Amino acid sequence: MTGPERPLRAVALGGGHGLHATLSALRRLTDDITAIVVVADDGGSSGRIRRELDILPPGDLRMALGALAGQEHPGPENTLWQRVFEHRYGGHGALAGHAVGNLLLAGLLEVLDDPVAALDQACGLLGVRGRVLPMSPHPVDIEADVTGIRGPSGGDSADRGDRDVAHRIRGQVAVATTPGRVQQVRLDPRRPKACPEACEALRAADVITLGPGSWFSSVLPHLLVPELFAALAESEARKVLVLNLEPQPGETAGFSPEQHLEVLAAHAPRLRLDTVVADTVAVPEPDLLRRGAEAFGAETLLTAVGAPDGSPRHDPEALAEALAEAAHHRVPLRDAAALHGPAGNGVSAAGADPARPHQEEDRRWP
Repeated sequence: MTGPERPLRAVALGGGHGLHATLSALRRLTDDITAIVVVADDGGSSGRIRRELDILPPGDLRMALGALAGQEHPGPENTLWQRVFEHRYGGHGALAGHAVGNLLLAGLLEVLDDPVAALDQACGLLGVRGRVLPMSPHPVDIEADVTGIRGPSGGDSADRGDRDVAHRIRGQVAVATTPGRVQQVRLDPRRPKACPEACEALRAADVITLGPGSWFSSVLPHLLVPELFAALAESEARKVLVLNLEPQPGETAGFSPEQHLEVLAAHAPRLRLDTVVADTVAVPEPDLLRRGAEAFGAETLLTAVGAPDGSPRHDPEALAEALAEAAHHRVPLRDAAALHGPAGNGVSAAGADPARPHQEEDRRWP
């Protein structure tokens, strides 16, 4: 799908730390990246700005910009702007807890009254090659049906014989933190308008990634925007799902990797994928995951993509290699050292099997 005349066109769907991980990996493969960011955050600095100014919550957008910053014009000036953008005010006053980047984005959103133009300006300021776009030009809210919520007396609702009683929970933070089991999520409004530029990027992409991240509040929302889902379905890009390294307390506690896929299928039954990427250590029953992936028409790529220190975060170099394989993309020679260690020793940052040499001249994907 790509040739020597242009880089891989990559689009990443998500939000928060999960999207940051994917973008950090993709930038090792290509400079042509579009991040499409969920706009449902209602907590912290983002929530305060959203409520006070009635604009898009800027926090997840800021994190995506930070992941891609400094690509176009790397240097001390860009490094300074990146640091300032991420600086968070301390103290106890009105600014306490706000990130400078959130406030700057809020100003751009108000002055330009166009989220795409505002984010393009921020990209220029930070030296981002590529784009950061909202999934919708308007903020949305997340609603969820949750069962097993603890009762007023502190006992589990299951003890009162109403394990299956569903409570409606509203708001991204509430959905992510309410004890219980999320059964279904919806957006309010039910059919939000999609960002047109985001739809165009999906249709033009060579590879599209979904996940990792908060499953119900950062991954699924993109699939619930009708125009965005239609563009995803129509795209001829390779579609890659990246699973989390561990279940997330409050959202997917107790979920197996294959249960994450079941939830995805329940909310987007027409979704088709090409590859499901998962960390080997995080998948106790690979055959179950493979069967789950096959329901989407996808193959399963099990490889070591977790951080070398064992912390529950993706290693950018290892994830980049996995995404390159999932995209059937030949890794550019300039990235060989980053992905395979010094002096062509044939061992990837993910701890690849030494029986499968990874010399760049032979790196062609099936």
